[in-house]
Amino acid sequence: MKQWLETREVLDFLAGAATSGKRAALATVVRVRGSAYRHEGAKLVVAEHGSTAGQVDVYVEVAGPRPKERELLDGRTAFAVCSTVDGKRDTGNVKRLVVTGDGAEGDLGSKDLNTRATAKARELLETGESGIHEIAGRSVFIDVLTPPPQLIVLGAGDDARPLVRFASDVGFRVVVVDRRPGYLTAERFPAAAALVTSTGDELAEALPLDAECYAVVMNHNFADDQAYLRVLLKTAAAYIGVLGPRQRTERILRNLAAEGSPVDEARVYGPVGLDIGTDGAEQVALAVIAEILAARSGRRARSLRERRAAIHASTQ
Repeated sequence: MKQWLETREVLDFLAGAATSGKRAALATVVRVRGSAYRHEGAKLVVAEHGSTAGQVDVYVEVAGPRPKERELLDGRTAFAVCSTVDGKRDTGNVKRLVVTGDGAEGDLGSKDLNTRATAKARELLETGESGIHEIAGRSVFIDVLTPPPQLIVLGAGDDARPLVRFASDVGFRVVVVDRRPGYLTAERFPAAAALVTSTGDELAEALPLDAECYAVVMNHNFADDQAYLRVLLKTAAAYIGVLGPRQRTERILRNLAAEGSPVDEARVYGPVGLDIGTDGAEQVALAVIAEILAARSGRRARSLRERRAAIHASTQ
């Protein structure tokens, strides 16, 4: 999740450095040995000079703007960036290949290397794993960027602001939806990737939702919340949180069931958030994000001291 956001910030920095006439170097983690907080694909960009150290292999290169990659980061399609990292001299100036599921742009120096790297990159798009691979006699680092999950916040009141900010900080692509355009401003939600004006009846057309989408309904208006829930329950959204008392959410679900709408209560979290004892919008936001992360990872929310397996071990 964080890699997508971090890469977007790095590429914006590179574009700004080029505009101001400053040189920049980009350091990318290409191999990790043992335990490390950051993994393959983690990046650091430094203007003019800088250094770094750690229990990792870092590839440092002079870098400039990368408009194709930046364009892809605004979308929701996975892609991979292939770079040669073995220190051999290449002809030409382009040593990068950007690969999507249906195309490739750039050049690693030879047609054979491009073809093989493209095929390997598409394999890795399925697993989401970055790393160094020996391809056609070259060491190629393939940086796989998988779009972050999308959090849809339905309701643009003041209590939505910390939720949007915190969710963006942990790596979600956040979209704020409200039927009141006056509430949907960049000043109120600077961290939002998109601001969408939509009623419940218009939501399906305004914002397609898939299984990588999580939604929190928080309008403080019964009719609005019911209208949004009516549509959300017909989508593949993995998580549907509803702010407010349990009885209110149950009443909405009864109403929807009575009118014949599908009601999958397993996806509905109402009241939304973990039971951690909250006071104020910021603490509620933390409880909500923690619950979404737990639901996404398939873990029962509990203290880490209760977990017997390694912290990052798979739950499968």
